[in-house]
Amino acid sequence: MKPRLQTSLGQQLVLTPQLRQALHLLQLATPELEAEINAAVESNPLLDWEEPAAGGDGDADGVHGEAHDGAGTDTAAARDDDRGDDAWQDDGDGAWSGSGGGGGSDDGDGDGDASERIAQSETLRDHLSWQLNLSHLSPREVAIGEAIVDAIDDDGYLREPLAAIAEGLAPELDCSETEVACVLDKVQRMDPTGVGARDLGECLLLQLAALPADTPGLAGARRAVSTLIDRLPRLGVSGLAEALGCDGAEADTVLHLIRSLDPRPGAQVGGMPQDTYVVPDCSIVRRNGMWRVVLAGGSHSRLTIHRGYEQMLQHAAGADAGYLRGRLQEARWLLKNIEARGETLLKVVRCLVREQSGFLEFGAQALRPLTLREVAAQIGMHESTVSRAVSRKYVHTPRGTLPLRAFFASGIDTGSGGEASSTAIQDMIRKLVDAEDPRKPLSDARLAASLKDSGVPVARRTVAKYREALHIASSHERVRIS
Repeated sequence: MKPRLQTSLGQQLVLTPQLRQALHLLQLATPELEAEINAAVESNPLLDWEEPAAGGDGDADGVHGEAHDGAGTDTAAARDDDRGDDAWQDDGDGAWSGSGGGGGSDDGDGDGDASERIAQSETLRDHLSWQLNLSHLSPREVAIGEAIVDAIDDDGYLREPLAAIAEGLAPELDCSETEVACVLDKVQRMDPTGVGARDLGECLLLQLAALPADTPGLAGARRAVSTLIDRLPRLGVSGLAEALGCDGAEADTVLHLIRSLDPRPGAQVGGMPQDTYVVPDCSIVRRNGMWRVVLAGGSHSRLTIHRGYEQMLQHAAGADAGYLRGRLQEARWLLKNIEARGETLLKVVRCLVREQSGFLEFGAQALRPLTLREVAAQIGMHESTVSRAVSRKYVHTPRGTLPLRAFFASGIDTGSGGEASSTAIQDMIRKLVDAEDPRKPLSDARLAASLKDSGVPVARRTVAKYREALHIASSHERVRIS
């Protein structure tokens, strides 16, 4: 055969530095984003803070008119919100019609109680359990999954043998090692990618399996991780090329791909310190019976490119020009990725408002079942992107400052053919306990019977689980003589 050249068209996803930065910024909480931006401004001379407009506090142009409702309003956020692309937009100002009626106050009640501003550190176990309860799994699989999640360490590795997990479940749940392995396979598909691996090789293979099939060097990376994981630290490019039977360029691509993987995926979650004040990322306010979503203002809204250095670049030459061009590109990437973060967050919150308007108006009992998969399908994004967007993000609402995860809940089929969210059921249990006779408190069985009469068939064990989650004591501990 004769060697010949030919062209072909194709698409592939490459994890560029710009894409890495976008994913990193998306999962940051607001205080962490502010710290990241401050560090970027200190190290990059092409970044600067935009000076506030002269002549007052900005109320004249109507930009900061929403700031009195609690969280500040960002100019770009207001413009983004005005470009609503769904049927809920009605009057051209970015508002959506709700179901009307009562509910929350017209425009919030200030900052709310101080206790709601203290952020709780989210652990890896919390992150995985939340995803587990939103997955389409049977109660038996969820119980096995919880045991697996409990055995995963802070780095994201499962150190306990599957046989020991099955044995630990034996008193209440008789399951085999094979059944535990099946549930582990589902846990390993959760965010962060690579979690639940039993060793470094499996962790890297899980991350490689999540990449597109046409990623450069993917096949060689799989072979290297599967057969050469113990020798990889000692092999250079030439040694890897010899072991894989490929040329130096391909071996370099394989090595670069392996180095881009995260050997400790669990460390991505749970890094937020205790006693950190919550800074809402956006606000949900009611205006004339409509729900409106705006991003909260912050230092990132004042970030801009230093015009002096940008003009200097036109006359620079040699090494100075190369340095300034590189810094200018980094500055533009950062500004673009911050804007993309805000747009993604707005898309997610808009979807949550559409789906959970009843929750905003009537409280937890009106919260409907909602999963990451449903939100991702509606806004055209991947589940992992939605998970990053809501992780450690807070929203200011007429009902207080809430984590975005409060808008998600698993569901249980009701007798009428619909679904009731776990949060709504917990609210019903709390109301039943509050209204009970203190001399004859309701047992878990009687609570289950009351819920069944209301059209929500729930097992006694499920009631006990929800009661414990609400920190409500058992019936014999709630007895009051007087």
